[in-house]
Amino acid sequence: MNKKLYLSMMAFALALAACSGKKEAVRTTGIKISNLDTTALPGTDFYQYACGGWMKANPLSPEYARFGTFDQLAENNRQQLKELIEGLAAQKSEPGTIAQKIGDIYNMAMDAGKLNAEGAAPIRAELEKIAALKNTENMSGMVAEMRRKGFDPYFAVYVGPDDKNSKMNIAMTMQSGLSLGEREYYLEEDEHMKEIRDKFKIHIVKMFQLAGALEAEAQKAAADVMEIETRLAKAAYDNVKLRNPQLNYHKMTLVDVKKEFPGIDWETYFDTMGLKGLQELNVGQPESLKEVADIWKTVPLDIQKSYLQWKVLDAAAPYLSDDFVNQNFDFYGKTLSGTPELKARWKRAVGTVNGVLGEAVGQLYVEKYFPAAAKERMVALVHNLQTALGERIKNLDWMSEETKTKALEKLSTIYIKVGYPDKWRDYSGLEIQNDSYWNNIVRSNEFDFDYMIADAGKPVDRDRWYMTPQTVNAYYSPTTNEICFPAGILQYPFFDMNADDAFNYGAIGVVIGHEMTHGFDDQGRQYDKEGNLSDWWTAEDAKIFVDRAQVMVNHFDSIEVLPGLHGNGRLTLGENIADHGGLQVAYTAFQEATAGQPLDRVDGFTPEQRFFLAYANVWAGNIRDEQIRLLTKSDPHSLGRWRVNGALPHITAWYEAFNIQENDPLYLAPEKRVAIW
Repeated sequence: MNKKLYLSMMAFALALAACSGKKEAVRTTGIKISNLDTTALPGTDFYQYACGGWMKANPLSPEYARFGTFDQLAENNRQQLKELIEGLAAQKSEPGTIAQKIGDIYNMAMDAGKLNAEGAAPIRAELEKIAALKNTENMSGMVAEMRRKGFDPYFAVYVGPDDKNSKMNIAMTMQSGLSLGEREYYLEEDEHMKEIRDKFKIHIVKMFQLAGALEAEAQKAAADVMEIETRLAKAAYDNVKLRNPQLNYHKMTLVDVKKEFPGIDWETYFDTMGLKGLQELNVGQPESLKEVADIWKTVPLDIQKSYLQWKVLDAAAPYLSDDFVNQNFDFYGKTLSGTPELKARWKRAVGTVNGVLGEAVGQLYVEKYFPAAAKERMVALVHNLQTALGERIKNLDWMSEETKTKALEKLSTIYIKVGYPDKWRDYSGLEIQNDSYWNNIVRSNEFDFDYMIADAGKPVDRDRWYMTPQTVNAYYSPTTNEICFPAGILQYPFFDMNADDAFNYGAIGVVIGHEMTHGFDDQGRQYDKEGNLSDWWTAEDAKIFVDRAQVMVNHFDSIEVLPGLHGNGRLTLGENIADHGGLQVAYTAFQEATAGQPLDRVDGFTPEQRFFLAYANVWAGNIRDEQIRLLTKSDPHSLGRWRVNGALPHITAWYEAFNIQENDPLYLAPEKRVAIW
């Protein structure tokens, strides 16, 4: 939920060639020739040229709506984790140990017989408790308790660094409560959105029936849920507005919160959450919270009870019997995402263990699969990229010396995390009991919530990690001014100890540059070196930045991702700027790293060409139309194809490497190219 993390979602898995004669060449360059489609022209469709072979060799399997090199590497990691987890699940372990907890939660997830025999029984008490609610005055404590248990009613509360006092943690509210995630699914009137809403209502009806409701009761419940969630959607900020940190910061005292949002018993709400004595908080989206307060006061109780019961069903479904799991997947997987087939039970079980005991699993993973030498080389690469970005900042012709000085100060203070945390999380307080799978999920949710909420009003711990070491991803956090590269992403062929600099700078080097650039994208640039939301730019420099960023917005707005559906350049602006900066910075660092010993042409490709091929292969993948629609509405990242074909036409070095000419379809005139970092 942490809105301050910018996820790269960058990884890929290229296999070594089968014959011994090719092994050495591939291990040297990191480039697999079979990934290419040389019938395509680089200046016409570079994505197809660089990734077409991979795409043909890796068609979508029924369990994926999108499958790319990132997913392939994640599958490899999942198999490694399975071996670790199943080894613990097969043995008898001392109660209370990490081994017992990992083994027991995995075995419960795999026990289809017990789960199917239980049916809706694990959630029956929760549903009955809601049904017994007598008045809205008693809702505050119940809704807070539901939030602690992992349900998502009305709005969210979490704790994190204060945007304007970044060394201290603060409690915050954030709009939430929408089962479909995005407000557009409730409000837009095109045929696709209407169809999604109709199928969503059918899904709600079926879920209530699985829990024992009669047809008429289930139909009424579906109408009730749609009434509440549509009102929440109308009051919610859209994804573009959510990206503006200034518009989402409203620090208030609890006294003022009570005045501004009457109808909610805030004392009871926060006391139940474990925030007794809370004095101030950041109300992220006041308009949404006003609507919640109005709903509590004006909407009949029976309608709100339907909504609360639905939140129980919606959250618990993946952890109940197969009929719940399958119905949940039928809507969210097949209808919303276009995924034909549910993932195997063991994969879902590994995912649960990762979610419940992530750092404990990560510690086992690192011990077995992550060499210390990889961390050392990665740290060196990060510093090289840091130097290259500093040089690019110094050489900017559009930025004043005053702003440059502060930008360089911010860059120099970026906190770097690589591989795994120095201090591991303590799970001794989490009980995994042999009662029901769902009960253990609830205990885990409460454990995690209490862990987070305990930080309210305390200093920020900069050594805490927001990703597990086994995660195939990376992030930048503006409030702590940190970049993090977990061990899961630091492996071949994303990062290869044996590959040359053309490959490593084009792959992991761009990722490093991408994360660093997030500190200077349209959001990150609003935070100073301490992580505070503070304007350190001159007015003229800020105006120039906005004007130059608008070129990027316009470019991605113009891309038609499906017939009649265009990209959202404003929503994806931060990630697109980070891709652009990552490419520029990594290429500069690559040139400097090889200046004394230039690399040779290999397999017909220059080092410069291999740099861009390595980058493009990060985004090799196949995707279904339904997923394209879903991600275009919700994801701040552009689709993989456009992180290549949309990004590279703005990079001068790419034109030079592949001799792109004015008559090539991907060609952009120099004055139309983005020029920021």
